[in-house]
Amino acid sequence: MTRVRTILIAPDSFKGSLSAREVAEAMERGVRDVVPDYVVIKHPISDGGEGLVDILTPALDGTVIATEVSGPLPGQRVTGRWGLSGDESTAIIEMAEAAGLPLVRQEQRDPKITTTYGVGELICAALDKGVSSLIIGIGGSATNDGGAGMAEALGVQFFDDSGKPLARGGASLVRLQAIDVSAKDRRIDQVEVIVASDVQNPLCGELGASAVYGPQKGATVDDVRTLDAALIQYAEVIQSSLGIDVLSLPGSGAAGGLGAGLVAFCGAKLRRGIDVVLHVTKFEDDLRRADLVITGEGKIDEQVRFGKALAGVIERARRALVPVVAVVGSVEGKPESFVGDEFLDDLESLVDANTTREEAIRRASSLIAERTKRLMRRSLTRIGSRVHP
Repeated sequence: MTRVRTILIAPDSFKGSLSAREVAEAMERGVRDVVPDYVVIKHPISDGGEGLVDILTPALDGTVIATEVSGPLPGQRVTGRWGLSGDESTAIIEMAEAAGLPLVRQEQRDPKITTTYGVGELICAALDKGVSSLIIGIGGSATNDGGAGMAEALGVQFFDDSGKPLARGGASLVRLQAIDVSAKDRRIDQVEVIVASDVQNPLCGELGASAVYGPQKGATVDDVRTLDAALIQYAEVIQSSLGIDVLSLPGSGAAGGLGAGLVAFCGAKLRRGIDVVLHVTKFEDDLRRADLVITGEGKIDEQVRFGKALAGVIERARRALVPVVAVVGSVEGKPESFVGDEFLDDLESLVDANTTREEAIRRASSLIAERTKRLMRRSLTRIGSRVHP
């Protein structure tokens, strides 16, 4: 009796277009058009940014909770969604739910004043449930405050040289002289905090939070200088007050320095986001059953080799000797440079000679199904089968 083949579909979201779950559904349609009798396992993924709550919460048999918290702008209130595992031991938090870039209109973006205070409020809400571990995804931030706002919500106080509390926002940290943790919520010291991120940037410098990500959050050239100087001061006071070196820590610049703040004030461990997601969702269990893996994301470029979601899926598929192909929104560089023995077996892009970026976004679902169909037809020899009549 011939064994039924299994296709594992594991895409990230196509940002600005479709969620990871919607992408997986479109890919399944493409697979079914070619091999309707194959088993299809949909395993949407995230690198620690958009979609983390929606992906990890079901994997932990949990529920999604909505909590009103401070938004990134002064006086702003937002409703942040976070996940609580079925056994109520683990909370899943996306910082972007409280301090994400989409929460700030283009003309209002200003990382000198935006704050992560609402992220701290989400953490407090999770602590109120008695959790023993937190998984915090820190992609998509509108902030550059080093996580000081988050820490303030947990009771940490920040003072200038005259003993006055600092205003919230990244720019004020340039005046930081003292940190008082005596009123910090000690419950945070009793839980395991795992930070899921795909960013390895340091806190400061030309590859730091302010220089690399500040402009997309609304920072001018002068703002970048101010914010970088502020984070240097912040790191120096953390070092002198707490004995923790966040300045040289890889990943401390993630989310405008929130990575640094979570390490300094919550004892967090920084982890590659895709590794966290694949572990929690038991990706390896699905991979053991697979004859082919189909993955994808909005854009593929050389950065994909350095911790992005696709890299995590591809690495595991290669180790398991399972063919792996991808559908992406667009390709930066030569498509053939991503195909070969060490990376993908095959690749399709929505944007091509006949499809513009605008059309690809508008017709993403149907185009993903179509491109997946092409990949499946070419992949049948790899998995030892034939096209269904």
